[in-house]
Amino acid sequence: MAKIGVMSFAHMHAYAYAEALKSLPNADFAGVWDDDAARGEAAAKLYGVPFTADMDAFLGGGLDGVIITSENMKHRAMVEKAAAAGAWILCEKPIAPNTEDAAAIVAACKQAKVGLGTAFPCRFIPALTQVKDQLDAGGLGALYAASCTNNGQFPGGWFADEALSGGGATMDHTVHVADVLRWFTGKEFTKVYCENGNLLREGINTDDIGALHLEMDGGLVVSHIASWNRPQSFPTWGDVTMELVGERGVVNVDAFNQKIDVYDDEAGKGAWAYWGGDPNRSLVNDFIAAIHEGREPAATGVDGLRAVEVTEAAYASAKSGAMAEVKRLAI
Repeated sequence: MAKIGVMSFAHMHAYAYAEALKSLPNADFAGVWDDDAARGEAAAKLYGVPFTADMDAFLGGGLDGVIITSENMKHRAMVEKAAAAGAWILCEKPIAPNTEDAAAIVAACKQAKVGLGTAFPCRFIPALTQVKDQLDAGGLGALYAASCTNNGQFPGGWFADEALSGGGATMDHTVHVADVLRWFTGKEFTKVYCENGNLLREGINTDDIGALHLEMDGGLVVSHIASWNRPQSFPTWGDVTMELVGERGVVNVDAFNQKIDVYDDEAGKGAWAYWGGDPNRSLVNDFIAAIHEGREPAATGVDGLRAVEVTEAAYASAKSGAMAEVKRLAI
């Protein structure tokens, strides 16, 4: 059984990962560290695990792995400390807000000889795994184009503070789609054109919508909308959709369509209850298996870096008004 700690509950995904740790038979949810003591103590109490205020003491407690779900700008420092302590690491996406920090994260884990995974749960969504299988079997033939969305509700808090997030919706939501397309095709992104801005709400200093045109090896072209455009009354946080155009056909995917409509009088709105796959639980289960097997998780740190390279190019394009090259770092 792997002893796993959670570092920071700043990101809302931490709660889904904590639920997974509590439910998996091969995991021991060993404790919480958070630089916000009140938040960390509340999360530890919620899950019935210890809270440790001192990071060094937390990392020195014999942990096999940690899940890092802090603000984006804090990922690098936490990964470097955890890697030096010998812990396998699952880091929330984006793995870093820029390629310099992302490359440093990959290098730190490589030097420490610990596994590094990026939290890309879309790789475990049944609808997407079925498309992956179909593509691998040649069912669509060569891919020519893709049209994608990742729209969500505005998460608020530090996500709207560039000093902590490093970027807005273009960063937050493009990394998922970029990773899925790399995973589907085995190809890399080459160019990005992006227009983005703060168009949907006032009082934030990050972009809340981005419209992207991307190109991949071999001429595959991709259109993508990344946004925080869903109202708070929307049944769920958002979507991941894809239309893939190939030489033998077209596939349309709504990744979160395994759902039941729920009308909640207490909440005062409709909601969606999901059935079928649990991608967050599968993501954490793969991370635990990676520790036991001494391997990299399914979505590696390098996968996280490649997605950040795409978003960094997108912001460069939005700033210059021109197509930007995706600069791939040698690792």
